[in-house]
Amino acid sequence: MVLVGRKSCGDDGMQQLQLGKYEIGRTLGEGNFGKVKYAKDVQTGHPFAVKILEKTRIKNLNFSDQIKREIATLKILKHPNVVRLHEVLASKTKIYMILEYVNGGELFETIASKGKLSESDGRKLFQQLIDGVTYCHDKGVYHRDLKLENVLVDAKGNIKISDFGLSALPQHLRDDGLLHTTCGSPNYVAPEILQNRGYDGATSDTWSCGVILYVILTGYLPFDDRNLAVLYQKIFKGDVQMPKWLPSGAKNLIKRILDPNPKTRITMADIKEDEWFKRDYVPAIVDDEEEDVVVDDEVLSLHEAPTDSEKDPESPTHINAFELIGMSSSLDLSGFFEKEDVSERKVRFTSTYSPRKLLQKIEDTVSQMGFGVQKKNGKLRVVRDHKGQRKSCNLSVTAEVFEINPSLYVVELRKNSGECSEYRQLCDKVLKDLGVSRSQEHLAAKLLEAS
Repeated sequence: MVLVGRKSCGDDGMQQLQLGKYEIGRTLGEGNFGKVKYAKDVQTGHPFAVKILEKTRIKNLNFSDQIKREIATLKILKHPNVVRLHEVLASKTKIYMILEYVNGGELFETIASKGKLSESDGRKLFQQLIDGVTYCHDKGVYHRDLKLENVLVDAKGNIKISDFGLSALPQHLRDDGLLHTTCGSPNYVAPEILQNRGYDGATSDTWSCGVILYVILTGYLPFDDRNLAVLYQKIFKGDVQMPKWLPSGAKNLIKRILDPNPKTRITMADIKEDEWFKRDYVPAIVDDEEEDVVVDDEVLSLHEAPTDSEKDPESPTHINAFELIGMSSSLDLSGFFEKEDVSERKVRFTSTYSPRKLLQKIEDTVSQMGFGVQKKNGKLRVVRDHKGQRKSCNLSVTAEVFEINPSLYVVELRKNSGECSEYRQLCDKVLKDLGVSRSQEHLAAKLLEAS
């Protein structure tokens, strides 16, 4: 366990935090689980970035596995174009990841401030990106969230791939040899990931690299729309608008990378053989014999997330942003694969009420309407039996709450059987009593805000 203490005030008058041999300074950024701060080795003066993670927050959000995965991944990656993990320390309340300090900021910030890069500068960065990603793949690591924000640039103009929190290792492959977790960032995600039928991690990473190349050379995204359903339609078609001024070699390579069919999409190996890519290409020199990363045993004290059988039956199901996007009737992607109006059987909306309060309010409303209520496993089953009429007239609706974060929830009302008109009346009354706007614009805004 690392010793953490306070040190005398620095030149700016602020009290310095001492973390073992590291002196902790200013905040560089903030994330979901803590802050990233500047650090300096007091013995050598060498700069680092220290990612400080709050154990309590990690446990509360059931992200222990994700943090352990990121540490396990970074331990085996030693490439000049991948952010280096040097050491992992811990106290009873915090985890400290000592990382390579990259002082040039995100590639996103570079493009946002300067606009598109020249062909030669853009090609150099793309060559380094492909070098780094290929190395990761050779190590069995698939990033799954490649985007401009996760590519850092150092003072010399070289890139460093960062943020491996969503990465996958060989043990995450299913029996079919594919990955099945839907993750990534909407504008960069490959079409096969959205189809939820399994995907190859290397092939999907290649697609994201193609999106990054397009942005580097044009200054804007190849697929973009405020409506996520429209955005995903564009991604499925893979119809990229190429500016006339874009070099022909770059155009051809981008088209081959942004092929919506993963089976015919160009591979990393073939990208390296492309004539436009090979111009002035200097492969990175990799030294895998460098010193191993030291991880404090206290890091491993994070409790595993409870299994389904251990969870409180009243607690809501936790879902990620991609599942949330797919759940919305106004953004539902199932229409691309099946001919069914999902709004006729499911209504979903967001709320900041607690799960217990939500279910209680729904129960009160439907009870006043004359429905019976059955409770089981944190769900409500709403039923009304029309005596003496045919069975198909009986209405059955399930109400369930999904947690997006500790202060935002999605409520799903799902029709199991019965008439659509009566189901719609029930939904309208529930929405009215909860003060929920039914406009698609309101719902889409809430979903985007949550994602």
